[in-house]
Amino acid sequence: MRAALLLALLTACAPEAARDTSSTAARADGAPAGATAGDPCEPLETRRPNAPDQEPAFEGQTRACAEPLGVRFRVEVVTDALEAPWAVEPLPDGRLLVTERTGQMRLVSAAGAVSAPLAGVTAVDDRGQGGLLDVALSPDFATDSTVFWSFSEPRGGGQNATSVARGRLAGTALTGVRVILRTTPAYDGDKHFGSRLAFGPDGMLYVTTGERSDRETRPLAQSLDGHLGKVLRIAPDGSVPPDNPFADGAAPEIWSYGHRNIQSAAFDTSGTLWTVEHGPAGGDELNRIEPGVNYGWPVQSFGEEYSGMRIRTAETDREGIRAPVYYWDPVIAPSGAEVYTGDMFPAWQGSLFVGALREQRLVRLTLSDGRVAGEEHLLVDRRQRVRDVRQGPDGALYVVTDSGELWRLTRES
Repeated sequence: MRAALLLALLTACAPEAARDTSSTAARADGAPAGATAGDPCEPLETRRPNAPDQEPAFEGQTRACAEPLGVRFRVEVVTDALEAPWAVEPLPDGRLLVTERTGQMRLVSAAGAVSAPLAGVTAVDDRGQGGLLDVALSPDFATDSTVFWSFSEPRGGGQNATSVARGRLAGTALTGVRVILRTTPAYDGDKHFGSRLAFGPDGMLYVTTGERSDRETRPLAQSLDGHLGKVLRIAPDGSVPPDNPFADGAAPEIWSYGHRNIQSAAFDTSGTLWTVEHGPAGGDELNRIEPGVNYGWPVQSFGEEYSGMRIRTAETDREGIRAPVYYWDPVIAPSGAEVYTGDMFPAWQGSLFVGALREQRLVRLTLSDGRVAGEEHLLVDRRQRVRDVRQGPDGALYVVTDSGELWRLTRES
C-alpha cells in the first residue's frame, strides 16, 4: 500500500600565501557596515534565480544578508600533489588524513609531505561521482586509533552502493578492517552516493546518502524500505541503536528521509546536526536534521530540472514535510561542512562553513535561532572547487579542492 500511494503521488602549484579579499568591517550588531538600524540589509546573492516564480516560505529562507566580517587570514598551500581529494580529517598530532576518490587514503604531514597510499583500504567503484569518499575519526581515537570511511562499494553485475568501513590506523596501514554498513538497494549508476560521516554527541555515527540521481530511483528517497536519500544513524560497531525512529522498520538505520544528495554534514555545539544537500537547479538546501522527519525530495523542492523544466513531482510546500532552513537559487553545489568552534578566529565561532563546487569558494553562514542570519563568501579569488573543509586541533581550517590542493587557513599575524 505504501508503494502504491507513493507511486500515485510521484506521478501527479608551489606553496604560497594569500590574504582574504574581504576586509569590510561589520557593525557591532552584525549588520553590514554602512547600514543603519532598522534598514533592510543587502542580500549577498543578486543574480536572477533559476525559478523566479517560486517564493520562500519565510523571510530569510534564501538570499540572506551579506555579512562581511573582515577576518584577515593567510592561505597556505600545504600540498598540491593530491589526486581528486574528497575529504580531509586532521589528526591530533598535526598530520592529516586525506581520501582520494580514486581509492587511496594518505597521510599528509604539517609540512606537506604526502605518504604512499595506506594499506588495507577497501576496494571502490570510482566511476563518476563514486569512489573513496568521507573519512572520520572515532570519538575515542586517542585510545583506539579507529578510522571510519565511506565508499562506493562494487556489488557485482556492474552495481554499487554506499558502504561504511572501519579499521585501526597503525603506521601506514589500516588493520582489522571491517565493513559495518552496506546500504541497499545497489544500483548500476555513477551518481549521488552522498556521503558524509559525522559523529554526534551521543557517540553514534551519522551517515548521509544520495538517491542515485535517476528518475527511477528518486522515489526511493521517500521509501522507508531502503537507504537511498537518507540520513542514517548507527553505533560505531554498525549495530542499530534501539531508539532510532524506525528501529522496527525494514531499514532501521534510517534517521531522516526525503533527501536528494547530501555531501555536507556537521554538528554544532548544541548537538544539532546540519546538512547541506545538492538540489536541482536552484534548489540546494540547508536542513536541520531531526529524527523521523521527511525533508521532501522529490515531492517537495525548490528549483527546477537542469533542463529548465518544472520538477513534475514537486511543490515548494507540502503538509507534513519539513521545509529547508535555507536554500540557494542559483545553487552553490555544496560539499563538506564544519561548524567553527576554535579560538584562532573568534569572530567565526558558531559559523557554518560549506564548500562550494560550482561557485568555487568557501561559504560562511551565520546561524541564529535556527535560521541563517548572514552569508559571506571567502576564497573567491582562488577559483577552485572546494570539496571539503575541516577544523584542526589548533583552530586552523583545512580545505581540499578538486584540483588536488590542500590548504591551511591561519590567522594573519
